[in-house]
Amino acid sequence: MATITFNTALGRVAALAALPAANDALVLVPLEASGLVADSTMRDYDTLADLLAGASNEQTSIGRKTLASVTVTVNDTADRVEVDAADVTWTAPTGTPVGAVVIGYVPDTTTPSDAAIIPLTKHDLSWTPDGNNFTLTVSDFYRATSAA
Repeated sequence: MATITFNTALGRVAALAALPAANDALVLVPLEASGLVADSTMRDYDTLADLLAGASNEQTSIGRKTLASVTVTVNDTADRVEVDAADVTWTAPTGTPVGAVVIGYVPDTTTPSDAAIIPLTKHDLSWTPDGNNFTLTVSDFYRATSAA
């Protein structure tokens, strides 16, 4: 589940995760452990470009991953909406330690731009890519419940 939901995405995650446009997607962006800003600062970034212009750096050696099998489920029993995706696997990854991953909404995959990617959620992760395959479980990466 998300460590934070970005302010720009509050109330919008489920709608964007439903992938409403013709060429949109959700992307998982790994961030280096070193230099991560505090959640209180990170949640105020409105685009991935804003986030990466700050002290936090993308961990580029393992690369971004497009999320597959994204589902948005209204759970009437638990009175919430749940957003899920297939697990993500990196094959023989190496590089600097990862401290978090950000899931962002890409409005148009034909002309991707960090300035257009809306960061939705951030998830803490402590992982050093060491050449062994690594699978990240992306189970219900976002849940929203009524505040009433």
